[in-house]
Amino acid sequence: MENNVGREIADALGVLLKRSTRIELHRTLTAGMGEAVDELTYPILSGLDRTGPRSAADLAPDVGLDRSGVTRRASRLEAAGLVRREPDPSDRRATLLALTDEGERAVETLRQRLSDHITASLSSWPADEAAAFASHLRRFVADGPFTQPRRLRGDFLP
Repeated sequence: MENNVGREIADALGVLLKRSTRIELHRTLTAGMGEAVDELTYPILSGLDRTGPRSAADLAPDVGLDRSGVTRRASRLEAAGLVRREPDPSDRRATLLALTDEGERAVETLRQRLSDHITASLSSWPADEAAAFASHLRRFVADGPFTQPRRLRGDFLP
């Protein structure tokens, strides 16, 4: 494999991972979803969907915000009935953020919009190339440089 393949992938990922790229995508996906659901609150909804109930402090690193940023956005979502606060069973002093049923429906709508957006962007690709891309991307995410080290018999494996 040529050295420039890694560089090409790194350059493409740089564009995908830019904050401005994510914000524009989230803005597109949340259009018309209501006042509380926008490019700022999308990461909170998506993060809670991926992880289940979490404290604001625990969710913050996953969504690229600090605890107070998560709390402010979660309060907007709570006022809209999309997120609720519940006691943390492991710490009576703490609370967890959790999606309500309405929040889960909103996330399902957002996931479908994202899927449709991706499908539309690949519509000019031959079906077998799009399927191969999806397969290779899944493999790259599972085995690539972004995976956490796995512990096996006391050793860390890449």
